Amino acid sequence: MGLSELSVRRPVLATVMSLLLMLAGLASVFTLTVREYPRTDEPVVTVRASYSGASAAVVESRLAKPLEDSIAGIEGVDVISSISRAGQAQIAVRFVLEKDPDSAAAEVRDRVARVRARLPAEIDEPVVAKVEADASPVIWLAFSSAQRSPLEINELMLRIARPLLQTVPGVADTPIFGERRYAMRIALLPERMAAHGLTVEEVESAIRASNLELPAGRIESHERELNVVSHTELATPGQFADIVLRHGPGLKLRLGEVAQVEEGPASLRSRVRFNGQEAVSMGIVRQATANPLEVAAGIRQALQRLRAELPGDVQVTIANDNAVFIERSIASVYAAIAEAVLLVVLVIVVFLGSLRAALVPIVTIPISLIGAFALMALAGFSINTLTLLAMVLAIGLVVDDAIVMLENIHRHVEAGQRPFDAAIAGAREIGFAIVAMTLTLAAVYAPLAFTPGRTGRLFAEFALTLAGAVLVSGFVALTLSPMLCALLLRPQAQAGRWAQAVQRALRALERGYASGLGWTVRTRAEAVGQALAVQGTEAEPAPLAATAPAATAAQRPVWAGRMAVLLAMLGCGLALAWLYPRLPAELAPMEDRGTLQVRMSAPDGASLDYTDRYVREAEELVRRHPEFDRVFASVGNPTVQNGTLIVRTVDWSERERGIEALAAQVGQDMREVPGVFSFLNTPPPLGMGFSSRPLQYVIQTTGSYEQLHEIVQQFMQAMREHPAIDSPDVDLRLSAPQLRIEVDRERAADLGVQPATVARTLESLLGGRIVTRYKKGAEQYDVWVQLAAPARATPEQIGRIQVRSAQGALVPLSALLRSDEGAAPRELNHFGQRRSATLTARIAPGHTLGQALDFMDELAARTLPAGQGYATALSGASREYRSAQGALTLVFALALLFIYLVLAAQFESFVDPLVIMVSVPLSMVGALLALWLSGGTLNVYSQIGLITLVGLITKHGILIVEFANQMRQQGMALAQATRTAAVQRLRPILMTTAAMALGALPLALASGAGAESRRQIGWVIVGGMGLGTLLTLLLVPTVYLLLARRRVPGARA
Repeated sequence: MGLSELSVRRPVLATVMSLLLMLAGLASVFTLTVREYPRTDEPVVTVRASYSGASAAVVESRLAKPLEDSIAGIEGVDVISSISRAGQAQIAVRFVLEKDPDSAAAEVRDRVARVRARLPAEIDEPVVAKVEADASPVIWLAFSSAQRSPLEINELMLRIARPLLQTVPGVADTPIFGERRYAMRIALLPERMAAHGLTVEEVESAIRASNLELPAGRIESHERELNVVSHTELATPGQFADIVLRHGPGLKLRLGEVAQVEEGPASLRSRVRFNGQEAVSMGIVRQATANPLEVAAGIRQALQRLRAELPGDVQVTIANDNAVFIERSIASVYAAIAEAVLLVVLVIVVFLGSLRAALVPIVTIPISLIGAFALMALAGFSINTLTLLAMVLAIGLVVDDAIVMLENIHRHVEAGQRPFDAAIAGAREIGFAIVAMTLTLAAVYAPLAFTPGRTGRLFAEFALTLAGAVLVSGFVALTLSPMLCALLLRPQAQAGRWAQAVQRALRALERGYASGLGWTVRTRAEAVGQALAVQGTEAEPAPLAATAPAATAAQRPVWAGRMAVLLAMLGCGLALAWLYPRLPAELAPMEDRGTLQVRMSAPDGASLDYTDRYVREAEELVRRHPEFDRVFASVGNPTVQNGTLIVRTVDWSERERGIEALAAQVGQDMREVPGVFSFLNTPPPLGMGFSSRPLQYVIQTTGSYEQLHEIVQQFMQAMREHPAIDSPDVDLRLSAPQLRIEVDRERAADLGVQPATVARTLESLLGGRIVTRYKKGAEQYDVWVQLAAPARATPEQIGRIQVRSAQGALVPLSALLRSDEGAAPRELNHFGQRRSATLTARIAPGHTLGQALDFMDELAARTLPAGQGYATALSGASREYRSAQGALTLVFALALLFIYLVLAAQFESFVDPLVIMVSVPLSMVGALLALWLSGGTLNVYSQIGLITLVGLITKHGILIVEFANQMRQQGMALAQATRTAAVQRLRPILMTTAAMALGALPLALASGAGAESRRQIGWVIVGGMGLGTLLTLLLVPTVYLLLARRRVPGARA
């Protein structure tokens, strides 16, 4: 007794099994994390090392290169990149995805410790940090006030806002951008110091000696004990100004006489504004396992309490909320699920003409979808846009098996069997085909689930969720569906008018289809027999001479029909070969996330005020557009020559223009800001970093940066002229103004001055030095010593600074230094342990990343001199695109191989799978044609759709081939068995096609947040199933007749 027969005979058992699946799924839903994308813990470790006063070239040679060489030996390193700036080196080590992030960080720390002795002793200790995958803030808050300074606002954020917001469940960190921490700033006046014979080192020593807090002990007696605290620390500008630097008879020289002392911000090299008003920003970073929607909701709720606790003049505004897009995108997918369910139910009711019969496949939908949640929980998946997208596609899939089961049992009922007997006989007859279809579709996703790389990790949850839903639906089709058929189906005589009308229409369609098959699915003997039947009768047979021409003439339409079929297959192959290379390719469609980023770069050597002036102009231009309601501006990150605008649009429903059209308009506006170079970014797809531009092309060299710079300029010129490339830029610039200072060591030795004394003096006076800390409330803040701004405005002023010699004499630096002005690189980059320059750009509207990369490859081939140590590499989205392209091509090939092997094992034949898989290229033509007509591209979404289509379309061939084999085992002739199987399977094939195509229609017609990606996969399914089914019905029977004529399928156990 099989599983289906057991379920029919024991309906309570079948019901309980399905209910248990639903209960397990419902219990799992509440344990699943909600995210935008599946979690991909990319193992990236950074190393930061500071070398105060060192140029970018010195940092490159003495820090970056030794660290890279040491780290490169770690197993699993994918690529190492580094940035060497004046005074700082930053190294990023990217590992293969299979590497454990914690283990990677530990190994990097070990390698850094090994090489530490070879690094300069005076550097700060290198900091090794693991980059968290979810470290980008979900929400940015802007704090502003018309009455308070950013310094005061910052203090309120530290004392009130941060402690409150960090208590919100799921919040991991609250970084502050544009931070203004208190500091005691001591601005030295060199003329007064010279007049009193003071040096910088003497001033710093006096400050340290005067600012102490030490425990003095306690006073003890027989009756009491009293702790004694010596209050020798300083806390106010007046107290610091009163520090005695030198005293003698009738003289006390105080700090206030040679310096300006004030309490102010620790750094004045960055500025932040929100909607034109000076502000300080706070980011909300969620914990790795936290639900971003719940975190965002918790923050919004906490803001009500925060506003009540802050002074009334302080405003707190949500400057950017990434959770809004996630929320809208997930809500859109939920809406697509509901729409797909309604359309699929409508298809079932229309085709079956009976609500009673329609209940059989309809109940499969909730059981399969909810049951899939249980499998997701077991696998550690999350509810995200990709798993929900799998659910949308699953709606059309999960009813397929139930429809096939229902239709076959219904056919037995129409033949006069009792519903109970029909359920057992029909289930036994169709059970193998259902198992074959279910396993085939699940096999499609097996290669995808184990694809290496970030894209494979992202889509593994999509693949396994869809495969899980299909497996559950197959189980339901074999258990619950036949039981429900036995209870709900009625003979045709009891059917209503609509059902009878539908049945008549389907019979007419079957007759027309059977007539069409007569042109191609006939053997030569049948053709001759039909010709003889026309020419003569048994009573009066035709003469032999007359039958020969008739038989020959009868065979012509058979071969003509088959030739037409073969020509159609050839035409499909040619169409596929023509369409595929003409479709543009990219990593993923750019999504309208309602956010735009404008990055501005001032000329090398520009000041903060210069950059800020042009950033303000850009702000005013952007705020003219009604589609933008929030403009967040920052200046000074990472250098004073950099400015950034993050622009947020109004709701998607409140604007007509998409983000690409708005970006084009803003790009035109930025041409009115001539003082800076501007380029735009829209958030990249698949959860990649906002600062990442789509095109990132790396030129590597073993030569000098000067030679590399010349090569890069040739690339830049060609990129500016190419239509697919917008706003090209390069990170290699050799024009940053620099004042080179060299100590005359012989002269310094003669005068008794150590070079280290000169270096420390310059560091304190020009860069500033933290000499001690002071207490304000419960917080500790830095005390900075630096030359007053007017005294460090020109290079000539450096020479007036004095240092003390070993003999006690004051020596001006002009007597010790040689200086000259020149140009130097702002930063020096390495990629793959080689000197490099990275060319970046946006992709122009109407073009794709694939077109841009193809052009860059051609440009490199004709520009880079051979044999001189040049090479190219890809980074960021470009690297991911090439990796995904190769991986998905392999996945597609493996999916075809998996399906073929699964079918061969099930059918015990190497021929039948070939017949079934004839439909694959046919469906590909429909899918690519739909993409082409809808303006789509070849990307990870559309390619996943193509892989899905492979499993879907082969189900039709399985039905035809399996039934044809059954008919032949029962003694039916080959051609007749082929025609009978094709005609009998026409109804379920049409029903499943309509269910799948209409189930995917909400994706193809999607709008709103995240619709761009969903439309791609939707059109692939709709187009592929539509044209693919039509061609499958015509071609598969013919190919079966041609390939199966020499083999009679054996009986199965």
